[in-house]
Amino acid sequence: MEALLPEDEPERLEALRRYRILDTPPERVFDHIAEVAAALFRVPMAMISLVDHGRIWFKSHHGIETQQTRREAGLCASAILAPDVYHIRDAIHDTRAQANPLVAGPFGLRFYAAAPLRTHDEFNLGALCIADRVPRELTTTEAQMLTKLAALVMDQMELQLCVSKVSELEQAGRRISEQLRQANEALVQSEERFRDLFDEAPIAYVHEGLDSRFIHANRAAMRILGLKPEEISGTFGTSFVPDTPDAQRRLQEALDSVGRGTDTGEVVLELRRKDNGKPVWVQWWSRPTAGGNCTRTMFVDITERVRMEQERRLQDQNAYLYEEILSGHNFGDIIGDSPGLRKVKQQIQLVAPTDAAVLVTGESGTGKELVARAVHDHSERKRRPLIKLNCSAVPEGLYESELFGHVRGAFTGAFKDKPGRFELADGGTLFLDEVGDAPLAMQAKLLRVLQEKELERVGDTRTRKVNVRIIAATNRDLKKEVDAGRFREDLFYRLSVFPIEIPPLRQRRDDIPPLVEHFLRQSARRMNRPAMRISQAALSQLTAHDWPGNVRELQNTIERAVILSPGGPLRFDLAKSHATRDPVAHSAHTVPPAVLLTRKEMKRLERDCIAAALKQTGGKIFGPGGAAELLGMKPTTLASRITALKLNRETGGP
Repeated sequence: MEALLPEDEPERLEALRRYRILDTPPERVFDHIAEVAAALFRVPMAMISLVDHGRIWFKSHHGIETQQTRREAGLCASAILAPDVYHIRDAIHDTRAQANPLVAGPFGLRFYAAAPLRTHDEFNLGALCIADRVPRELTTTEAQMLTKLAALVMDQMELQLCVSKVSELEQAGRRISEQLRQANEALVQSEERFRDLFDEAPIAYVHEGLDSRFIHANRAAMRILGLKPEEISGTFGTSFVPDTPDAQRRLQEALDSVGRGTDTGEVVLELRRKDNGKPVWVQWWSRPTAGGNCTRTMFVDITERVRMEQERRLQDQNAYLYEEILSGHNFGDIIGDSPGLRKVKQQIQLVAPTDAAVLVTGESGTGKELVARAVHDHSERKRRPLIKLNCSAVPEGLYESELFGHVRGAFTGAFKDKPGRFELADGGTLFLDEVGDAPLAMQAKLLRVLQEKELERVGDTRTRKVNVRIIAATNRDLKKEVDAGRFREDLFYRLSVFPIEIPPLRQRRDDIPPLVEHFLRQSARRMNRPAMRISQAALSQLTAHDWPGNVRELQNTIERAVILSPGGPLRFDLAKSHATRDPVAHSAHTVPPAVLLTRKEMKRLERDCIAAALKQTGGKIFGPGGAAELLGMKPTTLASRITALKLNRETGGP
């Protein structure tokens, strides 16, 4: 029969081992408590038991010779489960004890009572128990007395633990004092010995003047920096820093700290070895001396750690790019040679070599991501990744984490550090698709990163520099979004340094035939089918279609036709409302003729519209339901026009 275990059994056993009492020799103080308990309750047996993993061990056992017993066979294992005193009046008639060998066997145990040995954090380590071979009651007063004796046992265990810890601390103190004494004697006895320690230390140590000229350097420093002993006196620390903006910035921050007379700790510097010019990364600490005329510097080589971080970053980028490859691009190369597409290609060639921000606009399915990839592939950043973020697909609460990254524990579910898209794109290009869907609160943070070129991960205080080119894309009219207050004007101008507008497919019908041929080859290859040909009639049907979904709709239509035509001619079922035999005539019939107004008529029309809006809103201009919202104008612009037109805000009249 297995013994029942407390719910906190692992923690209870750990607490028991902290007292270091198991398997210790008998001690008079515990034996005396057991004798007192036996005499006080007039019983022949009294024990102090500790319940271990698979046994019950007796620190003291008055009237019984057993040193320990199996846990499942002992009543003490049940006693530690009780919140108070555990009492068996007559074991023969008590189902809790009938199977116990001390009861059923020749020993003849009848009466048993135990008070748990409870720690201050509520762990029952064992019990103070009394036993007899005749049944008997246990009064409330006796139970209280047994509990107090158990508390006395626990106090003695706590006292012995404290004495043991104090003894250990005293021994540690004596060891430290002896070590300090020996170290002081060593320093006093020999200055040469100190120099040997300085030279042989595994950490690099350097004494420098305030101008960074080396005074002393140990062997570790010379090994890391590629220095010879005879070169130390003529070497300046600043000469090891490469002439790159980031390295020089780090160096200047460190020197400014030294110049203020403050300690500089854990600065990461990029250096170049003197002997071969190879890069080396160090973690650098510096402290001015008491006189303030030189500094004591130590540093450790962290080149391997930096390389591992760079490799991990490359792995993150590769994982991202692998996901991009798996997801597949919407289109292959830019296909077509219509005048509108030639203009787009010319714009790509002009802007790609620069670092200017590009805003790609156009209807859905026109290939905005393809243009962004072309700009990146023709730029100086083509060896670095193009990282993509679809702003319309990110939940609002995760925007900041996706763009800037987060550290472990920053929010629920942040189980590890994760770099954001800006960090993954460092040195490369970040493509913000559907940027018009970004929430206003996020637009302000995005603008700050674009202006300052630095960011902080969510939950982190460390500022990280980033060097990223931004290409944004949208199918919205961002100028109208700005006027409506849904997009920040300053961010719009920051993103639209060089706008590229992709014409819809219906405005470049000459590109439809080569696109059809490309998608036919692509679909046949993907489905393991032989090359398919399209009839001139079907091609004319496709060319005449308006394609509201643009190239994406054309691709899906071709793929559907290939699936539905496994061996026969390709057939296309296009919506009647979107096709006509004469595209030019169709455009002419669908565009209503323009109505020309004189300048005077335009002013009168503007005045009438504003007056009507003021009457409808009761003179309210600002806020929801105001005249500015009805007219789709900025409130300040509307107020200016009201003044210029000399209108009464309350009535709308003159």
